[in-house]
Amino acid sequence: MMEIWYGLAGRLLPFSWAEREFMLNALLAVLLVTPLFGMLGTMVVNNRMAFFSDTIGHSALTGIAIGVIMGLYRPLWSMVIFAVLMAVAVSIVKEYTTTSTDTVIGVFSATAVALGIVILSRGGGFNKYSVYLIGNLLSISPGELGLIILVFIIFIGFWVAFFNPLMFVSIHPSLARSRGINVRLVEMLFAVMLAVIVTISIQWVGIMIINSLLVLPAAAARNLSGNMRQYHFFSVAIAVASGIIGLILSYYWDTASGATIVLVTACCYLASILKKHVYG
Repeated sequence: MMEIWYGLAGRLLPFSWAEREFMLNALLAVLLVTPLFGMLGTMVVNNRMAFFSDTIGHSALTGIAIGVIMGLYRPLWSMVIFAVLMAVAVSIVKEYTTTSTDTVIGVFSATAVALGIVILSRGGGFNKYSVYLIGNLLSISPGELGLIILVFIIFIGFWVAFFNPLMFVSIHPSLARSRGINVRLVEMLFAVMLAVIVTISIQWVGIMIINSLLVLPAAAARNLSGNMRQYHFFSVAIAVASGIIGLILSYYWDTASGATIVLVTACCYLASILKKHVYG
């Protein structure tokens, strides 16, 4: 499959950067991951879950620490499992407490980050895990691309099956509940899917900025769209375009690819604000 991609890209992309295999791997990853972030971001913004998704990203530190304790060379699966457990725990706790949702999420976030840093910094060994803070999209391998393709297929299936309930719950939870929709189940499934995609992407995007890649495309799309169809279309389009442009700029500027992509997305958001206030 990768040979097909390399051959196709070689014919369609007559640029010097496209002669680099690591750039083609990164480009394919961008084309697969950014649409997911664009779609997820619409629901994150609708449900005011930006703080929650940020917490999931930060919890990766504890997932990494658990992987280190278990002796794993690549702690990806410990990160994913811990993030899923974190998402489920937050969803359950906020249902059974009178404390505000932001407070519950803040408690979980602070605890997870502190625990991860304590474990990873023991003996002064935190520096070797700093790559997870900024990410490295250019290091992605063909094997990891296979995992992204699998996640992409699963997410599209989830999106098709649960799009209507997700929209209903995000717009009016009480009405959705009265129509027989299991609001708690839908919210938990979305939280789990969000946790999986965010955690898998962290090693290439970076803990510090991954939430921006979720929120900014959807926030920009909200300023440009007049209906829900446009909202989702613009969010995905902005995420994909920012991903491609940011990746190419990072190659020529020799900068962190994830951070460069987020800066391009931030420019799109600022442009959307300008468009909204100038042209209405």
